Amino acid sequence: MRNATLADGRQRDVRVQGETIAAVEADLDPVDGERVVDATDKRLLPGMIDVHVHFREPGASHKETWATGSKSAAAGGVTTVVDQPNTSPPTVDGAAFDEKAEFAAASLVDYGINGGVNAAWDPDSLFERPVFALGEVFLADSTGNMGIEEDRFVDALAAAAYETVPVTVHAEDADLFNESARDRDDADAWSAYRTADAEVAAVRQACELATERDTTIHVAHTSTPRGIDIASEAGMTCEVTPHHLFLSRNDLDELGTFGRMNPPLRREKRRQRVYDRVADGTVDMVATDHAPHTRAEKNASIWDAPSGVPGVETALPLLLAEARADRLSYERVRDLTAANPAEIFEIDGKGYIAEGYDADLVLVDPEETYFVSAGRLHSKCDWSPFDGREAVFPQLVTVRGTPVYERDADVMPGSELEAFADPVGENVRQRDDEASD
Repeated sequence: MRNATLADGRQRDVRVQGETIAAVEADLDPVDGERVVDATDKRLLPGMIDVHVHFREPGASHKETWATGSKSAAAGGVTTVVDQPNTSPPTVDGAAFDEKAEFAAASLVDYGINGGVNAAWDPDSLFERPVFALGEVFLADSTGNMGIEEDRFVDALAAAAYETVPVTVHAEDADLFNESARDRDDADAWSAYRTADAEVAAVRQACELATERDTTIHVAHTSTPRGIDIASEAGMTCEVTPHHLFLSRNDLDELGTFGRMNPPLRREKRRQRVYDRVADGTVDMVATDHAPHTRAEKNASIWDAPSGVPGVETALPLLLAEARADRLSYERVRDLTAANPAEIFEIDGKGYIAEGYDADLVLVDPEETYFVSAGRLHSKCDWSPFDGREAVFPQLVTVRGTPVYERDADVMPGSELEAFADPVGENVRQRDDEASD
């Protein structure tokens, strides 16, 4: 990569040899046989690590597959994904983990597989596998009906601490849901039902239980400023999704049931304060909670539609548009999407553009912007809550040195001139285990 501008503004040449970055220097001389990519006036970032996706296999391949989900990830500059356990069967024992791993072999990007907790949880067989993290551990039911009680959560914290496996938490307290909202049938009823107080209380409880046991948790998809502050003050980490960052209850008139997710969209003032915490460093990372459902499934009443929205292909492009407009710095985007996830979840060799690191690279032209169009995205899910929003899509994406996605500079994403690689993804925890052996 010649004359690329890195996140910190330095202009450097980046040499890739095999799967790793061999050099990051000024004025490198090309070696015979090397492909030279002119990156002048373009930004080069480490690939996004999305620690929260639902690729739906096994059990719901009509919504998404590892092949389509990872293709969508690659086209959006995501080079590592972490799949959540609420599939069918749920990933709560060794056999279910092995079944999911067979599907994950179709991945175009690197991946981790989380283990889950429910009434049938078998930690002994589960922890014999290269589990990326335990969770999301559901403190209230969501897709998959895996909500658990406090005593089972405490057991999960103890088991994960013993195995030195991270714990991620879906924090909502169902006792604080507003049952009176059940009398409504408008799209905003879901936000009125699953209240902000329900999240705040659950985040506080989860953090207190973790602190009492001298362990830490990672709070998934925080949607309230107070929930973020509680996690930060307790020394825990948290993520924010693109939909909670960019959308609010003001958008529900347009989105309808396609804007139903857990936690739900919040009021615009709360969204703005969440954005402030993403910008100022209080929030540790952005993760998509990519949760695709078909258009037919979402086209139902607010009480019957499933919760969840797609987002793995649009997250980094939307953040890059924010950086282009000087609302976020490119360094902040790098930290939110790559450096912090790699450090917090101890993913060796990822998250930075530096010698010896995996060559997970995303090349973009900040001046080349498009409007998100669901029909041009690559998920099996043929809709997006971000339709019409300005975004900066990648031109070239590599995973450990292999170009997994390339796009002609003169065409839109989704055209026939795109090129995708064959599956190249690895289980990052499996690789770490092998390295330690």
